[in-house]
Amino acid sequence: MNPTTETSKATAAEPVELWELRLYVAGQTPKSLAAFANLKRLCEEHLPARYVIEVIDLLKTPQLAEDDQILAIPTLVRKLPVPIRKIIGDLSNIERVLVGLDLRPLTPGGNDEN
Repeated sequence: MNPTTETSKATAAEPVELWELRLYVAGQTPKSLAAFANLKRLCEEHLPARYVIEVIDLLKTPQLAEDDQILAIPTLVRKLPVPIRKIIGDLSNIERVLVGLDLRPLTPGGNDEN
């Protein structure tokens, strides 16, 4: 999780919708590392060649928490495509993350509890 920005490689010449994702963490705690690993795996599987991940360590730049109104960490913020979405936690519940990011609709009879 050393690089602050990770960009997937484009494989086609056609324009694609780019997903801009920000992951707010506080140092390299187990939860922060798990959130990054889960997010990276999810993006590789569901958004190949269409995403940018920016990791913001609030221990180094706490003033950036105000921009996206971050109250808990780790928090994932989807900047693009709009509307902005936020998901708090280590992103281990992949189904919940996919629904939260609008990559998968909520299944009928499913719950949407946090």
